[in-house]
Amino acid sequence: MPKIFQEEHGFLFKNKMELIALLSSGKGTWAQVSGLMKYGEWDKILLLGSEFAKTFTHEKPFEFIQVDLDQKLVALKEEFSRKLKGKIDGMEVALSLASGNGKEHMSLVSALINLPVGVRFAALTREGVIDL
Repeated sequence: MPKIFQEEHGFLFKNKMELIALLSSGKGTWAQVSGLMKYGEWDKILLLGSEFAKTFTHEKPFEFIQVDLDQKLVALKEEFSRKLKGKIDGMEVALSLASGNGKEHMSLVSALINLPVGVRFAALTREGVIDL
């Protein structure tokens, strides 16, 4: 990432942290997740998705957590909560919502907040991985 961008915007993650990303539907959204994994420096990577998302591969190690994304809002939030409990080591996580829909996003954010864990949104831009 250009040094000037870093100095002007300060959007870079200051410390390594855990990346949590949803792998769902949406053309090209898995590429965003793959780029975040590749260009970010993460302590741990947790990917959540349906049975189909198990086909996702990457050169960096990650843990895949299978969930039923077809559930209703509250049931999905509860499944996210159950499956994430005990998996997060830090006080906050970097979260990618590049993939998925509103129901999935709301369920995942709610589950994380109720664990409780702080959430920082991560995005991959031309300048690199940024903290929104």
